[in-house]
Amino acid sequence: MKSAKGTVFKYGDNVDTDVIIPARYLNSSDPAELALHCMEDIDKEFVHRVKAGDIIVADKNFGCGSSREHAPIAIKAAGVSCVIAETFARIFYRNAINIGLPIIECPEASRGIEAGDEVEVDFDSGVIKNVTKGTQFQGQAFPEFMQKIIAAEGLVNYINQKK
Repeated sequence: MKSAKGTVFKYGDNVDTDVIIPARYLNSSDPAELALHCMEDIDKEFVHRVKAGDIIVADKNFGCGSSREHAPIAIKAAGVSCVIAETFARIFYRNAINIGLPIIECPEASRGIEAGDEVEVDFDSGVIKNVTKGTQFQGQAFPEFMQKIIAAEGLVNYINQKK
């Protein structure tokens, strides 16, 4: 996957892993089951409205809290193609890449994109286009090795392909 295009779901600062996937659902590691409860404690309608390819945009410190991999798995399994935020919690950032969920830090995009906007992201260049508003932002492009991990749907698959 070299790009993403979808409708934006917008969230604020400090969206923690407990609202991304509440702890009461951590007895399952099934991505489809986790997806059914993604974001429900911050946005009850998310799972009913999200469509494959949609994009989450947030402010500072997205994915803070516990180190659970369940959070990026739930987001990816719900159909989200990319998460854009001003900043990410470091462990969430690593977990997202490790499971093949593209994420981009871009403060300008975080401030310039609203809920419901149609957005396109080019992972090669890091360009984020807000199609709705006709604006463009320069995010950090993914290094080639990260693009390979994302294309392989995660680090484990990437390593297994190299054997």
